Amino acid sequence: MYKKLLLLCGLLLTLLGHAAPTYDERLYASQQIQGLKVNEKALHFLVLGDWGRNGHYRQQDVAHWMEIAMHQLDGELIVTTGDNFYPDGVASVKDPYWSSSYENIYQGPNLFRPWYVTLGNHDYRGNVQAQIDYSQISQRWNLPARYYSRTFALPDSEEEVLILFIDTNPLEPQYQNREKYLATQSENARIQMVWIETQLAGSNARWKLVVGHHPLYSSGKRYGTTDGIRQVLEPMLERHQVDAYIAGHEHDLQHNQPEGKQVAHLVSGGGSSLRPVAEREFTRFAKGTAGFMALSVSPARILVQMIDAEGQLLYFTSLTKESIKQ
Repeated sequence: MYKKLLLLCGLLLTLLGHAAPTYDERLYASQQIQGLKVNEKALHFLVLGDWGRNGHYRQQDVAHWMEIAMHQLDGELIVTTGDNFYPDGVASVKDPYWSSSYENIYQGPNLFRPWYVTLGNHDYRGNVQAQIDYSQISQRWNLPARYYSRTFALPDSEEEVLILFIDTNPLEPQYQNREKYLATQSENARIQMVWIETQLAGSNARWKLVVGHHPLYSSGKRYGTTDGIRQVLEPMLERHQVDAYIAGHEHDLQHNQPEGKQVAHLVSGGGSSLRPVAEREFTRFAKGTAGFMALSVSPARILVQMIDAEGQLLYFTSLTKESIKQ
């Protein structure tokens, strides 16, 4: 009995030690991301990937600085690049992971904005339909189908940005013969490819962004192994002049720009754990760190900013129609 009491006391102290901070104006005044650039006339949103680990690794630190960034930017939404729950997705809409990896981690008031969700390979190791169904329960979780699109108006203009949230898992050739990813092969890849083509061809949006889990270029662990998915997607993205392809899968932050290609390749997969990176022939920026990405989209440019789990601005760049074509 005495040992059980000590154990309970220890657990209580642990919980108190990780209690959520009080988010008020004093906190926002004392904690800011120095150098974070704010364009008031833009659609601001964050991009988070490879994150759901019950608060372990750096997940809670990343969540905290996401809240600060959303406050500074007056952000409107959050995008995920997949692997929302490790190691094996969720089992149902009542799975405890919804609380321990999501609801109890991203508690800041500015994180109660719409989340637009993408599926990763670890999500397929659980119940994908449960993540879709959770959209009917949560006021912020949006995953209406395995792939979908949204168009957002840009402030003070008549311009728009189209974002496709695609499911790269059934498109990844490496999964076709892997037993643990057999669930990905139940989806008709050809139907999705026709849908992507139709969405891109039919849009007159100023900017076109595509979000998928698997990167087409990587300066991280999977350098040299992305040829398969790249051959599937890149010709279509280039043909329809997509401005940026945003991925996760690699546990780091990256900006890659292959020579002679129009599409900018961004990776935001530092939501909890991290892996090393290396400079490659197409690398503009890469760091093996926990963190997230902030995008600010205006008619003139897309401002990309990368922030780590310490609240440090690591990198920023502007994508314009002219710079993308170079």
